[in-house]
Amino acid sequence: MALDVALNIFRAIGEETRLRIMVLLSRGELTVSEITSILGQSQPRVSRHLKILADAGLVERHREGAWMFYRTTADAGDNDEPPRQAVLRAVWDMAKADDRILARDSDRFDQVRVARAAQAAAYFEENAGEWNRLRNLHLPEQDIEARILDIVGSNPVDLFIDMGTGTGRMLEIFAPLYSSAVGYDLSPEMLAIARANLDQAKIAHAQVRHGDIFSLPLEASTADVVCIHQVLHFLGDPGAAVAEGARLLKTGGRLIISDFAPHDLEFLREEHAHRRLGFSDAEVSDWCATSKLKLTQVETLSPISADKQRLTVKIWRCE
Repeated sequence: MALDVALNIFRAIGEETRLRIMVLLSRGELTVSEITSILGQSQPRVSRHLKILADAGLVERHREGAWMFYRTTADAGDNDEPPRQAVLRAVWDMAKADDRILARDSDRFDQVRVARAAQAAAYFEENAGEWNRLRNLHLPEQDIEARILDIVGSNPVDLFIDMGTGTGRMLEIFAPLYSSAVGYDLSPEMLAIARANLDQAKIAHAQVRHGDIFSLPLEASTADVVCIHQVLHFLGDPGAAVAEGARLLKTGGRLIISDFAPHDLEFLREEHAHRRLGFSDAEVSDWCATSKLKLTQVETLSPISADKQRLTVKIWRCE
């Protein structure tokens, strides 16, 4: 490693405000305005510090509409450059230290999380009636989630991708399984809910991003598991989303799709923006085959009630 790169890393961390920012970001991602609020410093000054940290490779940034989110660099493993690796690990240790200034920053960080949760809860409450009506049409969510977990298995994975993450629930239930995870969604409101839920669950090794699931900003063959949970029925071209999920998979990776079996509940189109009224096994199998995957497992979760106004949930595993 070049000496000037190492010096750049140590210069970046060798300033009080930047060190405080690094400790904050080790606890979770924040926007510039949130960091400004926590530190009580001007936005231009905070932005300047963040640029120095980003240039040194110590923090990552991503834009989501008008907002820019920051977090510590994800990779501090054995293959990372030693000075950066050492700095990030030292910062993580400092986050647990008994220091008056860092403790005050931590309290303000928690206040930011509470504000996020309140904003997400307000949106959720406003729409909860319609969501609850839809959930009542099929088996309880916990039963569906349990089957998805069984199908994926218990072997640890490096990278988990959730396409159309919504509330981030899949990121929550798979958290013990993966080393890192990213959930993508186009809705800023749903991303706010997902962030609040991950904060509440204290899941720091997952992140959510604004992204189009037809064209995600990830290299091919990087994910061990890709999940598309209750998303395809909203899409005009669900086969293209399956192809994108397949593109992301490593050799031997698993694509998990859960959605509805074919049904005739037209009100879901009119009231819930469903473009498709469920999918057949043959249709999903064809999409997988087109993407050079094989449909290896199908689970059918039928509703307990014989009421015609009920939905059957399907889970497909492709490899």
